[in-house]
Amino acid sequence: MQMITITGKQALHGRIRPAAAKNSTLPLLAATLLCRGPCRLQEVPALADVTTSLALLQAVGADVRRCGADLCTRPVQTLCGEIPECLAGAMRSSVFYLAPLLCRTGYVRLPLPGGCRLGPRPVDIHLAGLAAMGAEVELEGIAVTLRRKGPLHGVDFTLRLPSVGATLTLLMAACCARGRTVLRGAAQEPEIGDMVHFLQACGARIRGCGTPVLTVDGGCPLAGTAHRPLPDRIAAATYAAALAAAGGEIEICGCDPAVYGAFLRFLAETGVAVTRAGDCVRLARDPAAPLRGGARLTADAWPAFATDTAPLAAAVLLTAAGESEIYDRLFANRFACAAGFAALGAGCTAQGRRLHIDGGAALHGAAVTAPDLRGGAALLIAALAAEGQTTLRDPGHIRRGYADLPGELHSLGADCTAARGAA
Repeated sequence: MQMITITGKQALHGRIRPAAAKNSTLPLLAATLLCRGPCRLQEVPALADVTTSLALLQAVGADVRRCGADLCTRPVQTLCGEIPECLAGAMRSSVFYLAPLLCRTGYVRLPLPGGCRLGPRPVDIHLAGLAAMGAEVELEGIAVTLRRKGPLHGVDFTLRLPSVGATLTLLMAACCARGRTVLRGAAQEPEIGDMVHFLQACGARIRGCGTPVLTVDGGCPLAGTAHRPLPDRIAAATYAAALAAAGGEIEICGCDPAVYGAFLRFLAETGVAVTRAGDCVRLARDPAAPLRGGARLTADAWPAFATDTAPLAAAVLLTAAGESEIYDRLFANRFACAAGFAALGAGCTAQGRRLHIDGGAALHGAAVTAPDLRGGAALLIAALAAEGQTTLRDPGHIRRGYADLPGELHSLGADCTAARGAA
């Protein structure tokens, strides 16, 4: 188990550049199975979920390897549709292999995917869309099996809610299906656009990128391509939240401010100075100046406040003057980090999807445990504002989405180190 030690009250200074986005890289890796030519995903960080994805690809017979900072795949003639339970259970993103393996092999069996325990995260939209395209779906309790007797066919399908995962799944399936597919109510997050651009570079015919209606003329063979996944907007928001908690002045470069604009607007309302210039953002805060609370945030689908940034915002608001509240429309257990906040001295109450924050907390060091990926990052951020030393036990969560968050924050001046400890 990784142990992260943080001594708070150290202002941050410097410049940082987010790596490729986890939420884009993982489905793109699955999509490479559809390509008849080699693919190269450029400058992909060594995240734990990327390592799991590479193991999953190799387990189903794909030819994939690291080439320096890049990930390289080569087409193979045959693939296996059985996804090992140990890999499916390690990350939620194993669901992205449903469509590619169904299209390539005619059969796929996926044990129920794992990942962060954020409450119910059903795959019913994925399955309903694939069934509408002609897949036979069998639910076994602990696994789902899909079969097709012939090629999938195009369909006019409306998603019951704008699920990012389901939109990505159905986009991949639609590229291989015969005829035209229209996806209505599709998600519009930047990661959807990144998948569209990758598939278009491979030869897919997709219209409507950036809108809730995507039209795909399927059946066109997909070649390979080289593609650089978009920068990680959640990592950028994490660095910005760290600055808000610790104070100082930093510059975040290489990530379009518009893709995490809702979070930057929130920080500006708390009193952080935010200046945008091209693909860079300069943030500054006097550590002696109190933050303003009183926020009422609702996390929802794009372009609303991103659900992954809700715990990060909570960490910032713990010390802010005034009561605040965050509601998450997407996940029922987003605020499992509340217990860790309380151990650090914060007054906060999580009730289902809602987190109430008393504000004005004088945080102090404590021993806490990361409950999930973003909750772990939020606890690390809160520790930056705490007096004394915090020990954060991380049972593998934070490295799923950040290659080295302690090291990155240390490079900005945080007193933050990571070491391996006893499990």
